[in-house]
Amino acid sequence: MKMPRVRKEFCPKCKKHTDHEVERVKTRPRSELKWGQRRYRRATSGYGGFPRPKYEGRQKPTTKVALRYRCKVCKKAHQRTCFRAKVFELKEA
Repeated sequence: MKMPRVRKEFCPKCKKHTDHEVERVKTRPRSELKWGQRRYRRATSGYGGFPRPKYEGRQKPTTKVALRYRCKVCKKAHQRTCFRAKVFELKEA
């Protein structure tokens, strides 16, 4: 999917439609220190992998894309919900 680097979007700070710069949000590495992650590792390790089977399926064909929009007037940024795309690139308009 191709998207222009500058789009006209609604700015929640200015309360009107202005030009926004679009940038892709990079996913940060997940922390192993979270309690849920430690519990999941303990539950899936050992004999039989009880109570959940280890994931042995194929990967999803698409990845989630998160975008950050930065207003050119007030310089405030806001993020939009993710969508799925196989290939995503920002092009100059």
